[in-house]
Amino acid sequence: TMKRVSFNDNWRCNGKAVTLPHDAMIQQPRSPKAACGSAGAFFPDGSFTYEKTFPRPAAEHVLLQFEGVYKDAKVYINGKLAGGAAYGYIPFFVEADAFLQDGENTLRVECAVQHPDSRWYSGAGIYRPVWLWTGPKDSIAPESVRVSTVSIAPAVIRVQSDAPVHFDAAGVQGEGTDFTLTIPDAKLWSEDAPNLYTAKITNGSDEAALTFGIRKVEWSAKGLFINGQETLLRGGCLHHDSGILGAATYDESEYRRVKTLKEAGYNAIRCAHNPCSRAMLEACDKLGVYLMDETWDMWYSHKTKYDYAGSWKENHMADLQAMVSRDFNHPSVILYSIGNEVSEPAKPAGVQAAKEMVDYLHSLDANRAVTGGMNLMILTRSANGKGVYKEEGGREDSNEGKMQGMSSTMFNLITSVVGPGMNRGANGKKADSITTPVLDALDIAGYNYASGRYPLEGKAHPNRVVVGSETFPQDIAKNWAMVKQYPYLVGDFMWTAWDYLGEVGIGAWAYTPDGKGFDKPYPWLLADVGAFDILGNPNGEAFHASAVWGKLDSPAICVQPINHDTKPAKATWRGTNALPSWSWSGCNGKKAVVEVYFDAASVELFLNGKSIAKARTKGCKAVFKVKYAPGTLAAVAYGPDGRELGRSELHSAEAPLQIAVRPEKATAHAGELVYVPVQLTGANGVTESNADRKLTVSVADGELLAFGSANPRTEEQYHTGSFTTYYGAALAIVRAGDSGTLTVTATDGEHTGEAKITIQ
Repeated sequence: TMKRVSFNDNWRCNGKAVTLPHDAMIQQPRSPKAACGSAGAFFPDGSFTYEKTFPRPAAEHVLLQFEGVYKDAKVYINGKLAGGAAYGYIPFFVEADAFLQDGENTLRVECAVQHPDSRWYSGAGIYRPVWLWTGPKDSIAPESVRVSTVSIAPAVIRVQSDAPVHFDAAGVQGEGTDFTLTIPDAKLWSEDAPNLYTAKITNGSDEAALTFGIRKVEWSAKGLFINGQETLLRGGCLHHDSGILGAATYDESEYRRVKTLKEAGYNAIRCAHNPCSRAMLEACDKLGVYLMDETWDMWYSHKTKYDYAGSWKENHMADLQAMVSRDFNHPSVILYSIGNEVSEPAKPAGVQAAKEMVDYLHSLDANRAVTGGMNLMILTRSANGKGVYKEEGGREDSNEGKMQGMSSTMFNLITSVVGPGMNRGANGKKADSITTPVLDALDIAGYNYASGRYPLEGKAHPNRVVVGSETFPQDIAKNWAMVKQYPYLVGDFMWTAWDYLGEVGIGAWAYTPDGKGFDKPYPWLLADVGAFDILGNPNGEAFHASAVWGKLDSPAICVQPINHDTKPAKATWRGTNALPSWSWSGCNGKKAVVEVYFDAASVELFLNGKSIAKARTKGCKAVFKVKYAPGTLAAVAYGPDGRELGRSELHSAEAPLQIAVRPEKATAHAGELVYVPVQLTGANGVTESNADRKLTVSVADGELLAFGSANPRTEEQYHTGSFTTYYGAALAIVRAGDSGTLTVTATDGEHTGEAKITIQ
């Protein structure tokens, strides 16, 4: 059989010892002069050479599997070019047989990033895992057996294979290269019951295992149906980075992200704007989350000067094939997206390219819908000769540095118009005629920021199925009402579910003078956008969405930060910066904006037992203004009949302050990642939001991979072990050693906190 083993240890990058996955960019010094600018968070570019020596495997057939190398990867074995991939987000295999020699072998991977090459932080290097496959010449090759669902009542699966195999799943057997099997009493896969099967596949003496799910996806203007049940997608967009780890992709990180989102009520993820990791696919399979796997942020026209557009034409069909080959057996993948906000389909050649890709995807996989995140305003402007992106890359309207002089009031006024303007920007008849050719080429039309079109499409395009592929989070209530109202509108994906590196400050409510502008200057680092911050802590946007989706058991209380003396400059991509905190030391008497989220008619707010006010909810949200005083802030939600529906409380931290180290698991296996929140708390365990300080973290019987906070504007770096908390919170990510007790210690020089994790 072909055996797969991890090939991540004992590498060197530019001469320095590293373990994969590895982001070669995240530890580099940032600079205001960096060519990537605000998009790439002011990190430098570079060329990176990875090397590893290994003995020749005893097997006849040897494959190397790279899950992702950013970018322009060239793989050399013993000095000879053996393979590679131009696109930084696509997985690829390298056949090693012809290049191996007896004894020691040298593997060298070269990759390079020339900025500006992305509209967000890309990272660099071998940032996803590498695997070594070994076996006999006639082995069952990875990804060579494909399982799809023919029907669910009875449950019939189709098995297709590149070579004849014997297939055994749930006691049902079949053989050949293309056959169907009926699975009696099948357990179907869905968000509510993510049942997975493992099949045993044999070919002579060769044996392999394959995981799959049985589920049927159907779509029409009547809606999206999973296993015959109408399904509305409660979605969020996700970039590829792992927060304070940079671009390095670990199984534990992806699983944690998906689990966190699922628990908050999301049932769908859009991988923006590139094929996601294997770990993300597996997490969605296990946890029951639907996936839209996306291809590229550009086609053949540049959005940034050195992006993938120059390599797209010669590689894009192979990229599609590689994505489908990997995704095929993952039941979580229900949609393929052929791109994000591309302007090419404003012209016939672009529409033709879209049709060719849709046809090709259908030929590779007839069981999934094809969509694309189309910005109807961008397409309309492009058709009228007013493209958003210049031919050589970069935005036509870039205002780097131009807006810094305006007041926050003026900036807020502009951004308050931009959002609704985008949503209405393609409502006219001319825009409809320009965008119809590409939208009709897709199985499900993806609308980025075009919610104004939703009510019109039932009449204008009775056969069109629409998904809100990218929307403003503050529009969740009105968007979700439309998703429920119009059968042809099958879901909503907010930008974004989780904060990310780069595209700095696009969602920031900024309190510093340099926050007034769309392209924020150095030292801005994060987009500061998203229902969850970079550490995975929820804010008001997360609770608001959960309330709108009916996923809260009791009202959620959040408070806009009280510890600022200036009004924030509010960016377009955020409706609130409120946090679930009522602990703001030194802020007594200051005005606080309190937001309460719940599906209720009205909410009453109490401070230290005294009723402050009662307010009606609008879109599952009630807003109050109150003077801050420490103690207990309580909210009681009422139905239309005045009956109590639920209540909840926030408390202030009680002196003395201490450092709490709170690992998310008590035991870990050797080599496993553990997420360890570090917080400044009172004696009662409540986090204090207004006593931030620099902490230093050390680890025994393990390795500190990253330590940082969610501060979007900082010169601190995540690999140093020292970082200042942000609203009282920070996070350490550690890798468990081989044995013993993993100990994580945090100190500010005066106070110390520690936690122990047993290594199993």
